[in-house]
Amino acid sequence: MQKDILCLAIETSCDETSVAIVKNGREVLSNIISTQIDIHKKFGGVVPEIASRNHVENITYVIREAIEKANITLEDVDIIACTYGPGLVGALLVGVSTAKAMAYALNKPLVGVHHIEGHIAANYITNKELEPPYLCLVVSGGHSHLIHVKDYTEFDIIGKTRDDAVGEAFDKVARTVGLGYPGGPKIDKLAKEGKPTYNLPKTHFENLDFSFSGIKTAVINLVNKEKENLNINDLCASFEEAVTDVLIENLSIAAKNIGTDKIAIAGGVSANSYLRERMKKLGEENNLKIYYPELVLCTDNAAMIGAAAYYNYLKGKTSTYDMNAIPNLKIGEQ
Repeated sequence: MQKDILCLAIETSCDETSVAIVKNGREVLSNIISTQIDIHKKFGGVVPEIASRNHVENITYVIREAIEKANITLEDVDIIACTYGPGLVGALLVGVSTAKAMAYALNKPLVGVHHIEGHIAANYITNKELEPPYLCLVVSGGHSHLIHVKDYTEFDIIGKTRDDAVGEAFDKVARTVGLGYPGGPKIDKLAKEGKPTYNLPKTHFENLDFSFSGIKTAVINLVNKEKENLNINDLCASFEEAVTDVLIENLSIAAKNIGTDKIAIAGGVSANSYLRERMKKLGEENNLKIYYPELVLCTDNAAMIGAAAYYNYLKGKTSTYDMNAIPNLKIGEQ
């Protein structure tokens, strides 16, 4: 295609109201993120109904800011995109309804995007040279997947969590030791001051699936047993190392199994500094190319949705006005 494609993308799957303007899937003209972390912090996690109401209040202002910062008009936009699953159904509906209304009013193509495919596509923004096929580790508050990215819109799941997602485990462990929400950044910070002195369980399967409920339970039991003798810094370092060991081991095996020399990570937990260090070491020891999104693109944002939408649009994968929010949408489904 010769013409530049401008996408207005909306992301409201959880507790960030985000709108971005993305050109040709890789150039971000604006990426506005209105976070609700301070609102949900007092509850120790995201409250779905509160998240939905805040999306309704914020979405119009965020759209206006994204358009102004990109220095375009609505008429300049070529496609309208949104996350339609997975996520919190009420939160998703705000983005889906807004995108459908805008696409109809502007007579523009509508593209529904899978949230995890968006996280994967964040790598295309930071790493302009990255092209499929490659292996991607998606680690976030709701997902832990090993995905063979065969093409821009073709994905093969080769490993996934059987219970808690890794980001969920981070949050629950942080809550158990009194760090509050969100837990991932706080554990990452304290782990730098500690040493991995506690022996925590690592779950392995015959395939490349993950399980993090066991280590979460082990931490809870340890906290109840040790109480005032507990060294929180050492516990955070031990938890972070144990979880990362499993991720890196499965990632290494998967890369050999599919015969790739390119590995990407995506999702909120991909911002973890220790995981990035271990990924770098894995790459150096095995002659692998390692790709990361920049930190602002690790957590939920609309720029990644715009990147994924562009490649869906090129493949002719557009949506109709009966598109609905699907909270448990599987990757690869359309």
